[in-house]
Amino acid sequence: MPAKDKLIFALDVNDPVHALEIVERFSDWVNTFKVGLELFVSAGPEVVRGIHERGKKVFLDLKLHDIPNTVSGAAKVIADMQVEMFNIHASGGMEMMKRTKETVVEHCLKNNLKKPKIIAVTVLTSISQEEFKKEMGFQHSIKTHVKHLASMAFRAGLDGVVASGHEIDAVRNVTDPNFIIITPGIRPSWAPPDDQRRTMTPSEAVHRGANYLVVGRSVLRQPEPEKAIELISIEIMSSS
Repeated sequence: MPAKDKLIFALDVNDPVHALEIVERFSDWVNTFKVGLELFVSAGPEVVRGIHERGKKVFLDLKLHDIPNTVSGAAKVIADMQVEMFNIHASGGMEMMKRTKETVVEHCLKNNLKKPKIIAVTVLTSISQEEFKKEMGFQHSIKTHVKHLASMAFRAGLDGVVASGHEIDAVRNVTDPNFIIITPGIRPSWAPPDDQRRTMTPSEAVHRGANYLVVGRSVLRQPEPEKAIELISIEIMSSS
């Protein structure tokens, strides 16, 4: 898979005009752009349409987490937007994940829509093992927890998970080769970690088996962002 197809660029801004400028600026290196909470709350579905009009795909990163009826209902609305993929929290439970998958499949078949990939969020990459244990109250490791949630998502029929590069092997052990792993917290060796804790370089993540790598701030905060994304692309291709 070309680097252009493995990269997801995070539009971590709240101005839709700026977001679309970023899409155009990096369109030569990236095919999929991530719309998160900040941008979606500010701009709504219109920014998704704007990205589609520029010939690009959308990963709608809203991390839905609620009762099954609410999440599955929201998922139908998202399917109507024709995004490439969207995510829900695996910690919402098996019933929530299964209901969402079934509802989306039925809705897309009924309305002749392309089914978006449904991705489960495991443990946020901003959380350290110490925080996971002391603040969240879990006694086992993050890797064990991610493995459990990934297994649930796989059995629920979802298409993949969001997981840090450190948990890729654990996810593969309980799923199959077709199960998608999206890895955020990608930080080249020359970029600062920001608020991410469980980070990994592009080459390390590719070697471990990540299907998609999420970049954003690590590129935009560089003196020459275009050069940064080019270097990351080269690193991905040399590691594939």
